[in-house]
Amino acid sequence: MSKKLSEMSLEELWELFPIVLTEHKSYWKDWFHEERNRLEAILPMNQIVGINHIGSTAVDGIWAKPIVDILVEISKECHMDSIKELLICNGYLCMSESKYKMSFNRGYTENGFAEKVYHLHLRYAGDHDELYFRDYLIRHPNVAKEYEKLKLNLWKLYQHNRDRYTDEKTEFISKYTNEAKKK
Repeated sequence: MSKKLSEMSLEELWELFPIVLTEHKSYWKDWFHEERNRLEAILPMNQIVGINHIGSTAVDGIWAKPIVDILVEISKECHMDSIKELLICNGYLCMSESKYKMSFNRGYTENGFAEKVYHLHLRYAGDHDELYFRDYLIRHPNVAKEYEKLKLNLWKLYQHNRDRYTDEKTEFISKYTNEAKKK
């Protein structure tokens, strides 16, 4: 019998869920729209400020992990824990949380990735640097290709170390997020 995800060590999780990059797929936008519709049906929309497709799957033409990243911004008056409970009751796993941010996954199973995989980033309204970065890449295809090249180089180095893969991209992301904010 296989272990439950909650019982696995970080190393076991990284082995089961390696970094995998693939050419851009047009259906990722469809996956986002399906999941946004699902979220709109389960979340209190009067407390939701925005539901946005972020990450590389939102940028045409670049390689990405086949995982759709979604940013859900909630009003400042909303209690994040109430949204957390709704997400958990509807198939999301809470992967990390702090006072002002939570991250959730859907599509991770004891046997590896499901066909459709989502990372949901729950934030208060205005905490959306990912939108600046996404929009900058869309408006600057040459920078998007630089980002793709960086990710392709990091992929094999850190295939089984998601934290390091992410950390190694931080400087690039920060640089262009700051550029986007200036404009």
